[in-house]
Amino acid sequence: MLTRKQFELLTFINRRLSDSGVSPSFDEMKEALRLRSKSGIHRLITGLEERGFIRRLPHRARALEVLRLPDDAAVEAVAATAASAHRGFRPTVIKGDFRPALAGSPTDAAASTGEPVPLPLYGRIAAGTPIEALRDHQRAIEVPANLLGRGEHYALEVSGDSMVEAGIVDGDTIIVQRCDSADNGTIVVALIDDNEVTLKRLRRKGASVALEPANKAYETRIFGPDRVRVQGRLVGLMRRY
Repeated sequence: MLTRKQFELLTFINRRLSDSGVSPSFDEMKEALRLRSKSGIHRLITGLEERGFIRRLPHRARALEVLRLPDDAAVEAVAATAASAHRGFRPTVIKGDFRPALAGSPTDAAASTGEPVPLPLYGRIAAGTPIEALRDHQRAIEVPANLLGRGEHYALEVSGDSMVEAGIVDGDTIIVQRCDSADNGTIVVALIDDNEVTLKRLRRKGASVALEPANKAYETRIFGPDRVRVQGRLVGLMRRY
């Protein structure tokens, strides 16, 4: 589900491309969304790009392409969120590019009945200095089945502030799709030297693996390819206000 600001920006970009064939500038986007700085636009564009709604065209300044628009249900959800905000409520926000589960997967029966799916909650993961993940199999969190994608998922609590510019803050609960590989630029749960677990953006540079924070106060850490193993990729985020 898109946040209200992500939806507004996607709609604005799509309208400008339809009208003139040219992407709006960052200043135009900032004014249209009534934001104070361009950094907010950068974060919104990154979020839309990660969720597969837009892509940046290489070798062309300020060039964006709209890949898809939200379906009717998503549009209604964004409108409901906006209405709640105007009434003075701040609802739980769930963000991520979620896809239907595979037929026959554990979430299928629950999805057909609307029942939530319990996911194991593996303790707190560092989004600052890496810490060992706490694998407490007695804890679980319930997530609506239709918000989960393909494959196996688990949840982690975020500790630290190194991913704040990606919209991930201390205390958030993230939904992770279990996998052992990920594309460049994906936010992943990474296991370092078999004893440290951290949440960072993955960048491969030749034979090296970089784990990149989303906070200028932290430095990117670079490792040899045999020192980092991907444990899963971020697909969603739950936050209680």
